[in-house]
Amino acid sequence: MKSRYVERFRTKERVLHWFVTAAFVTLVLSGLGLYSRLFTGWFNLFGGGPNAILFHKGAGVLFFVSSLMLFLSHRKEVTTFDEDDRHWITKRGGYLSREEEHFNSGKFNAGQKLFGLFIGAATVALGVSGIFIWAPTVFPRAIVQLSLFLHGLTFVLSVMFVVVHVYLASIGNPGTLEGMLYGHVRRVWAKKHHPKWYREVAGE
Repeated sequence: MKSRYVERFRTKERVLHWFVTAAFVTLVLSGLGLYSRLFTGWFNLFGGGPNAILFHKGAGVLFFVSSLMLFLSHRKEVTTFDEDDRHWITKRGGYLSREEEHFNSGKFNAGQKLFGLFIGAATVALGVSGIFIWAPTVFPRAIVQLSLFLHGLTFVLSVMFVVVHVYLASIGNPGTLEGMLYGHVRRVWAKKHHPKWYREVAGE
C-alpha cells in the first residue's frame, strides 16, 4: 500500500535549517537593544548589555557559517528559474487574486527561491558589515558608519522577510511546516503546491 506521505527534507537539512533559525532569533533578541535605545530592556534576557553583545557576536558567527551552508546546499535549486517560475512571479503566486491559482512549481516555488536568494545576500551583507562594526577603531570612520547603516537596514529587511516566510510556511499554507518538522509532507499537499517536484520524487 502506497504511503500517504513523501519525503521532502532529510534530517541533515532540517537540523541545519533549525540551527540557522535559532541563531537568527538569538541575533534579533540580542541585537534589538543595539539597534535602538527603545529596546535596551531586551538586554536583560542575556544578563545585561555586555553579555548581550557577546551573545550577538557569537550568534553572528554561527549564523554566518550555517546560513551560508544552508544556501550552498540548495544553491542550484534556488538560483535556477524557468518559465513556470516566471509565471509564478507574474501572477505573484496567486496571493493577490481572488481566484485559486495553480502553479507547476518544483521543490521550491519562485517566491521561496527569491527568499533564499535574499537571505543568502543578507547573510553576506550582515557578516561583512559586522566585521567592521566589531572593531570600529581599527577601520576608517566612514566605512564603519556605512557598515552600521547597511547592518541596520539589512537587519530590518531580514526580519520583515522572515515574518512573511514564517506566515506562508504555517498559517498561509497549511501542511507546509510538516516538511521541516517531520521531514515528510502529504502527497495531496505535494501534488497541489509542488506538482513538478512531486512527479520527480514519486516517479509519476
